[in-house]
Amino acid sequence: MHSTRLSSGQWRPRLGLVARCRLCPLALADVLLLRVRWVTVAPFFVYLILSCGFSLELVSGEGDDEWRDTVQLHQQEKPMLRYYVSEGIRYVWMSKKGAFCRVSILNEDWTCADLHQMQQGLSREEQARRKKIFGQNLIDVPVKSYLQLLFEEVLNPFYFFQVCSIVLWLADNYYYYAACIIIISLISIAISLWELRRQSTTLHDMALLIIPITVRRDTGEEETVNSVDLVPGDCIVIPPEGVLLPCDAALLVGECMVNESMLTGESIPVMKTPLPAGDQQYNADTQKRHTLYCGTQIIQARGGMPGGRGAIAVVTRTGFFTAKGDLISSILYPKPISFRFYKDAMKFLLFLGFVALMGTIYSLVVLSKSNVMLQLVIRSLDIVTIVVPPALPAAITTGTLYAQHRLKKHGVFCVSPPRINVCGKISIFCFDKTGTLTEEGLDVWGVMQVKETCFDELVPDPRLLSPGHFLSALASCHSVALLGGQPLGDPLELKMIESTGWELEEPEGTDDEVHATFGNQRVLAVMRPPPQDQAVAIVRRFPFSSSLQRMSVVTVKPGGQKPLAFLKGAPEVVASLCTRQSVPDQFTGTLHDFASEGFRVLALAYKPLDGATDVSTVRRREELEKGMTFLGLLVMKNQVKPESAGVIGTLRQAQLRTVMVTGDNILTAVNVARGCGMVASHERVMFIHASPPTGHSPAVLKFHLGEGGVRSEASEEAVLSQGLYQSGDSYHLAVNGKSFGALSDYFPEQLPKVLMRATVYARMAPEQKTQLVTALQKLNYRVGMCGDGANDCGALRAADVGVSLSEAEASVASPFTSKSNNISCVPLLISREGRCSLVTSFSLFKYMALYSLIQFASVLILYTVKTNLGDLQFLFFDLALVTLLAIVMGRGGPSNELHPQRPAASLLALPILFSLLLNTLLLVLGQVSALFITYSQEWFVPLNSTQTGASNLPNMEDYSVFVLSGFQYIFMAIVVTKGYPHKKALYANVVFVFVLMILFATMLWLVLFPQTIVQMILSLYNITDMNYKMLLVALAALNFFMCFLLEVLIDNGMLDSIRRLRGRHESKKLYKRLNSQLAATTSWPPLDQQLTSPQTTVIGLS
Repeated sequence: MHSTRLSSGQWRPRLGLVARCRLCPLALADVLLLRVRWVTVAPFFVYLILSCGFSLELVSGEGDDEWRDTVQLHQQEKPMLRYYVSEGIRYVWMSKKGAFCRVSILNEDWTCADLHQMQQGLSREEQARRKKIFGQNLIDVPVKSYLQLLFEEVLNPFYFFQVCSIVLWLADNYYYYAACIIIISLISIAISLWELRRQSTTLHDMALLIIPITVRRDTGEEETVNSVDLVPGDCIVIPPEGVLLPCDAALLVGECMVNESMLTGESIPVMKTPLPAGDQQYNADTQKRHTLYCGTQIIQARGGMPGGRGAIAVVTRTGFFTAKGDLISSILYPKPISFRFYKDAMKFLLFLGFVALMGTIYSLVVLSKSNVMLQLVIRSLDIVTIVVPPALPAAITTGTLYAQHRLKKHGVFCVSPPRINVCGKISIFCFDKTGTLTEEGLDVWGVMQVKETCFDELVPDPRLLSPGHFLSALASCHSVALLGGQPLGDPLELKMIESTGWELEEPEGTDDEVHATFGNQRVLAVMRPPPQDQAVAIVRRFPFSSSLQRMSVVTVKPGGQKPLAFLKGAPEVVASLCTRQSVPDQFTGTLHDFASEGFRVLALAYKPLDGATDVSTVRRREELEKGMTFLGLLVMKNQVKPESAGVIGTLRQAQLRTVMVTGDNILTAVNVARGCGMVASHERVMFIHASPPTGHSPAVLKFHLGEGGVRSEASEEAVLSQGLYQSGDSYHLAVNGKSFGALSDYFPEQLPKVLMRATVYARMAPEQKTQLVTALQKLNYRVGMCGDGANDCGALRAADVGVSLSEAEASVASPFTSKSNNISCVPLLISREGRCSLVTSFSLFKYMALYSLIQFASVLILYTVKTNLGDLQFLFFDLALVTLLAIVMGRGGPSNELHPQRPAASLLALPILFSLLLNTLLLVLGQVSALFITYSQEWFVPLNSTQTGASNLPNMEDYSVFVLSGFQYIFMAIVVTKGYPHKKALYANVVFVFVLMILFATMLWLVLFPQTIVQMILSLYNITDMNYKMLLVALAALNFFMCFLLEVLIDNGMLDSIRRLRGRHESKKLYKRLNSQLAATTSWPPLDQQLTSPQTTVIGLS
């Protein structure tokens, strides 16, 4: 069978399917109709293949529990495999579940131990069987032929409407107009096809990756295969020089330095280490430091094979199931943007359709007495083509395209242009700290070593330390690697190594010599100290984990000395893993002092290991990272970027909330928040402590001022007297990741209130950042997120507007990528482009709607007197006036300041509807007045013809309506074009002003000093009365003045009186209602009161 989408079901796939097929049980279906991403799509065919004696079934695990079912491949007699493919993902039939399941379900329950057992490799037979089930390892973006694209394009409702309109115009003898529209449509289709083909070709080339790769077979031999043939479970050999990886794989042996900028936008290479062999289930997201992702460039691999070269990994995901496949899928099938402007635009088109229906009925009544039936139908349907402008959707995107072009000039690249308009409605912006608000690099401020359970004095230069465990920990506890003699890694670790004076070196000599030198351990790197100390070899690494907030290494010295384990990480985490007696009593106070001053603090610890320990067999890092001895603190200064304070100040002045989301210490984060202006010097910060329930106590929530401080009653009264509860801006909440998790799980009724007042979120894991963005969106916030793209990918993609600070021109981590390394792009994106684009889209929408209504009125008025506009008159209005003005109107630039008031997003709001309604009435009144002025002239001769429509041109009635409507098209472009506060004034758009002047001069010339040849071409009546002509021009000027005055009054709050009469009503946005409630309460947050969760109950046992 051939999987092709059916043209008959392009618009209504269900109807096409019902006509050809009959309903049957899902297990027997040959064709499926699915809802994919909220849209019913064309039918999918079910494939049947022979599975070589293997099929897919569900076999129960222990007991009868359904949730214990696991998927296995097992031999049985049924040889057929049923599956279908949707958006690149293969779904296979599982008879025990009675459903089609993603084929990835087969390897979702693999444990780390299972992966290590796969080092032996698959047999060729097993590989062939798996390939039949999983399919090819290919991210294939189809590039359709021009003929296919043309066929799909002309089936678009827009072009179908255009074809019907052209047929109608030809039947009504509008040959010139129809010919021009045909030419324009053909050019539009050609450009559209070329752009679609170019985009799909570019994406195809980016997604397609076919390379030779070495795999290990179960016989022990290695063979080179095509990457297309890789299947989950294949054992692959990564060469020392690296490779562009064609699949997702778990690293089992050796280390890899990987550039993941294609996925994350982060240009700093990441060190990947072997996956520990344990019984825990393997998860690529939680064990990303042991996972190699498809599409990432492995720069260097070492330690996995004889000679210390290369690495060994096992394929875990292929094709569209990989991380790269998921990102390509998100580009091919993006999540629909839920934005009110776009929804209202469709609703308004339906309203125009209703207006067209009313106009059609009026036309039938007016023309029924004097027309043959065919002409009557043509004239009536012609109204529909006038009222519903098919170019409306294209016109309102013009402002967005101009904004995208301007953003590109400022180094901001956009992969989702519709989100530019969404930027205009952002109400809260979240910022990562390190590398976003503060400088990427850190300077070592000093170290504090522990001596006899007390902290020694701060030593500003680690080189001044005497040789010992603390200095060795500073020099060796890192993931830095050498590439071409140059160290690569995290800037913090590079600074740390530099401060010690030690140097990173490759192991010298053969493997046997190196192993013998360092106690027969596999050496990953050697740290060479100054001459007075011994070299240290790093033999095992457990890399830094954002969720664990720590990393560790195992080192040995020459001569077979006992290995030492070193630990580095967040001070609180490191201290919790050390023996109690080794942690100084003043630990908490010292950490508090440094963090309060904005220093970045790391703690280090060590533990001697048994000399007989084979560190390569240590399965779980937890076995290593316990019972440590506390060594001291590394204090680093992280400077706030000079641009941060100004940008945050601009956003706060515009009444746009700013929030910091970081993985750093909460006190350091608060200090940075004060430094960049998120928290003003006079504003108080309240800390939230929440803890989950334990065996003897329920979940607890507490709010307090200061870190663990106890306040007196006098202090309480002072706080209350300063209006802590009365003003939402006088205090901020700060919460760490642990408390945020407890709040979400056990205090859901308090979480929305905390979200309304919290400004600092510290020690947040990457998944918690995403959770925060989602929680804010549930309060109806439009959320922006700005980060460096590394640990912020999930939050950047979840936010309504994600901005990644990256050197890449486009990052799939977020819709927007800024080449600047600071947040100055944020007000540019929100004010100078987002709001400008949204206001421009509104203006263009109103203009195109009014253009249709003006022409609608003109045609109905002329139908009433048995005539109509001529062929070239329509052409002159539609192309020379309206199209040209719509193109240049969107060029208007953004304002230089960010105004507190955000632009409207609803086209159905009262001001917009009143503006359209009242302006339409004034415009119709103007045309009717022109007609009556013509009737009142002494020389006027009424039209007396048995014919109707354009066949009785030229005539006086047509002339009057033509003149006034021509001026209306021009001056309404001025009326609807908005300037302050979100755009520059109209006169700043020089091209628009120039076109307006040319078109206005052209209309004056046509009215006052027409040439005979022009009158003949446009079928205009030759009127010589100059006073009458001047009267028409004056009427047009009066009409313009009235429309302009009306628009100014509406913009400046004329409708406020109507709202007052209607009474104050609650906002539809949940966060606004919550804000009002919190501003009115005097009892929240309850300071120094211990709240318990109503969801937990402690049962005492004796």
